[in-house]
Amino acid sequence: MNHLKGMHHVTAITSSAEENYKFFTYTLGMRLVKKTVNQDDIQTYHLFFADDVGGAGTDMTFFDFPGIPKGTHGTNEIYKTGFRVPSDAALDYWEKRFDRLGVKHTGIQDQFGTKVLSFVDFDDQQYQLVSDENNEGIASGTPWQKGPIPLEYAISGLGPIHIRIAEFDYMKEVLEKVMLFKEIAQEGSFHLFEVGEGGNGAQVIVEKNIMLPPGRQGFGTVHHAAFRVEDRSVLDEWTTRMESFGFQTSGFVDRFFFQSLYARVANGILFEFATDGPGFMGDEPYETLGEKLSLPPFLEPKREQIESLVRPIDTVRSTIDFVKE
Repeated sequence: MNHLKGMHHVTAITSSAEENYKFFTYTLGMRLVKKTVNQDDIQTYHLFFADDVGGAGTDMTFFDFPGIPKGTHGTNEIYKTGFRVPSDAALDYWEKRFDRLGVKHTGIQDQFGTKVLSFVDFDDQQYQLVSDENNEGIASGTPWQKGPIPLEYAISGLGPIHIRIAEFDYMKEVLEKVMLFKEIAQEGSFHLFEVGEGGNGAQVIVEKNIMLPPGRQGFGTVHHAAFRVEDRSVLDEWTTRMESFGFQTSGFVDRFFFQSLYARVANGILFEFATDGPGFMGDEPYETLGEKLSLPPFLEPKREQIESLVRPIDTVRSTIDFVKE
């Protein structure tokens, strides 16, 4: 059985595609590599922020469903997304940057022997910067070369996702017996699992929590998390495996930028399995990634209709000379 390679992407919900674009571009310095629409709901933007080239394992994506209410955090949810930075010194840089820009954060803390810095955005979406100082395991990506963050401090990819769950024993069984993760550490009610080569880019932190009410999905919460598989043949293996354990799956889904499989593995927890390719540069050149409304071929005939449904957002950055500060 081919193991999962690590995190592929995390998809969350925002109240404003415009504010989301500003926060990720100008505050976090992640590159918008694709501006498209939700393929199942074409009136909804789908924005992909990633590393310099949109590599698998580096992207955080957002839907802006019109009229959706604010979500609430609780148990039975993927509640926090990790981002990798190169070093402990990078966290010092980010702490100062967040203070200067008014971003709420916890200060630098220690988590499973690794320095981390948790913070929130304008929607109370939960994030965490994770230091790669002593990290071993799957490689990270390449920071946005022309972005506003000095490269020695910049975000390079996804770190661990955080899951709160009431039925921890069940979630542990899903991760270990079905998805082939291994539990490698525990701190109180927090359990650290990893898969494949391991390291910050291939880890999941699970918190047993029976005190909080269930989270409610809405803006400010995570929609789903995706894990990397090499290619279509491995994706098909995982379809067979998930269904052999009794999970209902979406079956094969061609997302054009990658190929996918979806399965709801627990209350509030939707996982996706996604191929590393083809990637985001098939329909746009490197220099102007994310600057036009990109549609997969099967939606291209509906371009006029889609452009009438989604408001235009100016995402041109190729003409901007960002000052690294």
